Amino acid sequence: MNPNYQHTMYACFTGSASQAIINNFAPLLFLTFQSTYDIPLSQITFLVTFNFGLQLLIDLISAGIVDKIGYRISIVAAHVLASLGLICLAVLPEIFPDPFTGLLTAVMIYAIGGGLLEVLVSPIVEACPSKNKKAAMSLLHSFYCWGHVGVVLLSTLFFTLAGIENWRILAFIWAIIPAVNAVAFTRVPLASLMEEGERGLSIRELLTNRIFWVMVILMLCAGACEQSVSQWASTFAETGLHVSKTVGDLMGPMLFAICMGLSRVLYSRKGEQLNLPKSLLASSLLCVASYLVISLSPIPALGLLGCGICGFSVGLLWPGTFSLAAAALRRGGTALFALLALAGDLGCSVGPTVVGRVSGLAGGTLQIGILAAIIFPLVLTGGVLLSRKYLRA
Repeated sequence: MNPNYQHTMYACFTGSASQAIINNFAPLLFLTFQSTYDIPLSQITFLVTFNFGLQLLIDLISAGIVDKIGYRISIVAAHVLASLGLICLAVLPEIFPDPFTGLLTAVMIYAIGGGLLEVLVSPIVEACPSKNKKAAMSLLHSFYCWGHVGVVLLSTLFFTLAGIENWRILAFIWAIIPAVNAVAFTRVPLASLMEEGERGLSIRELLTNRIFWVMVILMLCAGACEQSVSQWASTFAETGLHVSKTVGDLMGPMLFAICMGLSRVLYSRKGEQLNLPKSLLASSLLCVASYLVISLSPIPALGLLGCGICGFSVGLLWPGTFSLAAAALRRGGTALFALLALAGDLGCSVGPTVVGRVSGLAGGTLQIGILAAIIFPLVLTGGVLLSRKYLRA
């Protein structure tokens, strides 16, 4: 790889971690928001819905505007908004007459930044001169996992040592990372996804391409497979093993995130020797097996182990589908990555919703909800087989 682009890669890795910070820091403070500002739990929950809903909208809008604005301006703006949103999270509830309006405004600011980050970092890495783009993409997405792990561990350590009442200080500390990375992106070189004189596929051309829709199915199911278990892992640990909320967070989501990150790092090291479609097929079958272990095991500890296996199995799905789509649709450009991110985020919303609704109908039995969500890894398996057929054609 051209040494100049190594710094670009590092900046993208930090950008992926920055996205993990803005998505996972505020949820650690939901009970604090509720008690400090006397905000109903229903409104607190809406912050998550609003964050990811706005990121979905940004995914859709950016498909048509990033190329016009330019990658450098867009990626710098994404980091500035992410940093500003974290700062506003600490400041605005104190100065707005209604604290919830302050929180919602802060979430709106960093959600726009997060949506842009999700759309931009993958094509920037894909465009960098590299011997193994699949490995680079997998390593990039592992940094979201490590960012998630770091936010939970370091925030928990800070709250233990300094007290959770000082959470505003920590918000300012976390805001430093995207702020510094914004400066980095003003200096690092950025390559183009297109060859000189080449035109990218339009959104209309993508929407009429069969392979594109196969990739959309893969991304939607990848997001659903990941979040169906990840979002409920803490609850599963608490109810199944009868542990505290703090221990549940560490044993559930942390285990899932670590295993997912490890699988992405492993593929980044060994991916050059592996066939990507076959690796995706193996991952999807392992995901099916993990869902069966989680939902059918009579031993709670074994079910929790299934959560870890699920994290490992889904690690390749998201970055692997990006790489597969980039290879199959070589002129897909920004529109391709934006629409795939939209599909993935939609899956992240649909998966946990299915688990929650079915669990509710089953009297709160979480295992039944996860068993119902096995439809996602099953469809994913079929989608991978279908993609192999199209790619051979």
